[in-house]
Amino acid sequence: MSEQTETKPIYLIVGLGNPGREYKNTRHNTGFMVVDRLANQHNQAFGKVESKALVCKFEHQGKRIILAKPQTYMNESGQAVGGLVHFYKVPLENLLVVYDEVDLPVGTLRMRPEGGSAGQKGMKSIIERLGEKAFPRLRVGIGRPPGRMEASAYVLRDCSGEAAEELPLILDRAAEAIMTFIQQGIDQAMNLYNGPNNP
Repeated sequence: MSEQTETKPIYLIVGLGNPGREYKNTRHNTGFMVVDRLANQHNQAFGKVESKALVCKFEHQGKRIILAKPQTYMNESGQAVGGLVHFYKVPLENLLVVYDEVDLPVGTLRMRPEGGSAGQKGMKSIIERLGEKAFPRLRVGIGRPPGRMEASAYVLRDCSGEAAEELPLILDRAAEAIMTFIQQGIDQAMNLYNGPNNP
C-alpha cells in the first residue's frame, strides 16, 4: 500500500446480517442488502474474507472505503468489527454500522452519531467489543410484525408484499445516505435522509 493511499481518509461501512443462503432475503439481513447495493453501484464485489467478515474495498473521491459483512452471525458481530477497526486504524467517527429496525416504519432511515444498542444483539456485541458507543449507525425501518407475531420470528422472515416492492428504492436511498455521510459528513446525511422513504 502506497504512502499516498495511507494518508487518505478511511471509512468502514458495516452491514449487519446472518451468513447463509437461508437468511439471504430476510428482514434481519437488511444491513447486508444495503452494503451489497452500495458495492454494486460502484461496480465492486465482495470476495475476500478479513477478520471474520466478507470485505469489499475501493476508493471514491479521495476516500478509502471498506464495506464489510460479518460472517459470525448477528450476535457475534463485534468480533469482525473490532478486528477491522483495529487493523485498519479506522477512527470511530468514520465507522458506520447499518442494520434493520422494527421500531421504525418500513423504509424510514435514521442515522445517528452514537447511541446504545436498544436490544439489537449485533450492536450490543460491537459496543462491547469496541468498549465505546460513540460511533455512527444507520437504522433502516422494517416495521412492526403483524398481529401477535414475535419480533424474533418476524425479522427472520423474507421481505414480502409492499415492503418487497419498495425494497430496491429503500436500498438505493440507504446507499445514497451512506455516500453522503462519507463525502459530506453525518450532519448533512441526517438532514437529507432521516425520515420516511420519500423520493
